[in-house]
Amino acid sequence: MTPVSRSGQFARHLIAYSLSEATAKASRLLVVVAVARTMDAASIGVAAAALAASDILKALTENGAGQRIIAARDKDLAATCRTARRIFTAWCLGLFALQIAVGAAIWAMTGDAVVFGLIAILAGEYLFMPGGLVQCALAMRAGKMRQTAAISAGQVVGANAATAVLALVMPGPLALVLPRLMAAPIWLVAMRRLHPWRIDRRVPPAPLRPFVGYGLPVLGVEVVKAMRLQADKLVVGVLMGPEALGLYFMAFNAGLGLANSFSQAFSVALFPHLCSARDRGRDLRRALGLSIGVIAPVVVLQALAAPVYVPFLFGTEWGDMSTIVAILCLAAIPGVIWSAAAQWLRAEGRPQRELAVTLGVTVALIANTVLMAPFGLTALAWGYLAVATVTQLAGALPILAAAFATPSPRSA
Repeated sequence: MTPVSRSGQFARHLIAYSLSEATAKASRLLVVVAVARTMDAASIGVAAAALAASDILKALTENGAGQRIIAARDKDLAATCRTARRIFTAWCLGLFALQIAVGAAIWAMTGDAVVFGLIAILAGEYLFMPGGLVQCALAMRAGKMRQTAAISAGQVVGANAATAVLALVMPGPLALVLPRLMAAPIWLVAMRRLHPWRIDRRVPPAPLRPFVGYGLPVLGVEVVKAMRLQADKLVVGVLMGPEALGLYFMAFNAGLGLANSFSQAFSVALFPHLCSARDRGRDLRRALGLSIGVIAPVVVLQALAAPVYVPFLFGTEWGDMSTIVAILCLAAIPGVIWSAAAQWLRAEGRPQRELAVTLGVTVALIANTVLMAPFGLTALAWGYLAVATVTQLAGALPILAAAFATPSPRSA
């Protein structure tokens, strides 16, 4: 495949996942609108705490097994899939039990049975995941990026539509949580139909050790990444109370949550693209240039439009939140640059360095939350933007410079 056709293929995959993420986040925005007009900030804060704790634990599902399937040689694929399925099943059942235990511990420490109930409901998602994760990775390996993007968007949009309805019919924290469990079967059925797969019992399972050696750093990266996105909410809740957490949760979803969807789409589309590249440095440079050229203007426009769409969508009483939303939008741009470097490291089999940088970014952002919280949410948002920009660019630029300078052929 020529460089031009490969760039076109990546562009199509990026557009597919960007549209998927944009659709999902747009539907999420409808949820935020419904919630803003039916629930008080304190109730939103209670649900936000449960969602943040659940999302941190859910990051443990990203154990690198799916990426081992995508990058596997054809002759090793059946064995790799057998071992990956075993890992997914044991892992997800373990996470279900762990999340129930975490919820019980929070109940014992705080006496808040509502938060325990919310966390327990969210744990039900893990029971649906093992049956479709191998199929998802195989579909991405086969180039079915647009289809997997559509399925992911359908799951999220379905959950968000149900949330919006429940927020209007029965306002309360349960309306933000229950739809996630309701939408899990949508993803499972669709993924199994997209790429049918059965275990080939004639082939012995692949050795576990390569999965562990690759998966542990990837797992660490995903957990730390989830901490980066969610831990500040928990800190805000502890230091500033549920009402401030509710306001911050709304601003985060309307600002960085929407803008960051492009960064997430970029990461998902880039990894398979780099795994199949003959010259990863060249393909990385072209993919990053294309993505920045598209994403940066959109993010800037969203930030500039925040003073208009925030009070229009959420109501005039939320108008003061527009500055926070605008600031958080801009943090998506350095996130795209770091995502490019991180996916190159994964394709090169070096997730350990990604883990080190992601850990540093996360610690810095949590420290910013602790230090800036006493000065209010606007100061906190400015600190988030500054710290995210400096730390992610400092981590990404040396990696990208090395990647661009040295051709990196696909490993056999």
